[in-house]
Amino acid sequence: MSIRPLPNSRAGDDGSAVVRVLSYNVRSLRDDEDALARVIRACAPDLVFVQEAPRFFRWRKHAARLAAKTDLVVLSGGATAAGPLLLCSLRATVDRTEDVLLPLTRGQHRRGFATAVVRFGGSAPLGVVSCHLSLQPRERYAQAGMLLDRLAALGTPYTVAAGDINEEPGGPAFRRIAADLQDGWATAPWGGEHTFPQTSPSKRIDAVFAGRGVEVLGCGVPSELPGVSAADLAAATDHLPVLAALTVPAAI
Repeated sequence: MSIRPLPNSRAGDDGSAVVRVLSYNVRSLRDDEDALARVIRACAPDLVFVQEAPRFFRWRKHAARLAAKTDLVVLSGGATAAGPLLLCSLRATVDRTEDVLLPLTRGQHRRGFATAVVRFGGSAPLGVVSCHLSLQPRERYAQAGMLLDRLAALGTPYTVAAGDINEEPGGPAFRRIAADLQDGWATAPWGGEHTFPQTSPSKRIDAVFAGRGVEVLGCGVPSELPGVSAADLAAATDHLPVLAALTVPAAI
């Protein structure tokens, strides 16, 4: 049975905007990049919150190639954010961007945030952060707090964060984020729930979070979305993507 349609991107008569956002761990583009691009294009996102973007040799070229294949542009992040990346459509007006490296814990992988402030038509400024939190529980919990601090520091009335949390909703880091932000799937479930592992998904460790005042119209794995094939999802990477439609209020 087909899932209900997710609202398309559009501008409201009152200046608000419906924005489609996609969160996707792409495993450094080590898999089928064309399948990945087909999935992203079928989701028709305005913003893509990427995790595990290429970080080494010619990483900017790889990021630009993925953007070109998906009819998007590179917004911020990549190696300069230790993996998180932001892509956007030409609907977005970019106010500013910043790549943030988090404190390094000895023996752990370096983490960071790709951040930006964007507007869509007459909408209010939207602060966005792409994240990929630690595998180590104590560090992950601390990074959840840093994520909330970074969103607040953007100074925008409305915010969205998305990424690979490396933890399910019952975990302390996930709960720390969801205490301040709306968990997209829990707020307006749409499509599939579990995101990992792609071969037989049983865990929801990837999520889209929306700040207060942003309306979540639907959020989940777009496995039955027209144009998204099971074969492409299987070939693209080891995670499943999370797609959400959000309404951002008009600028005051």
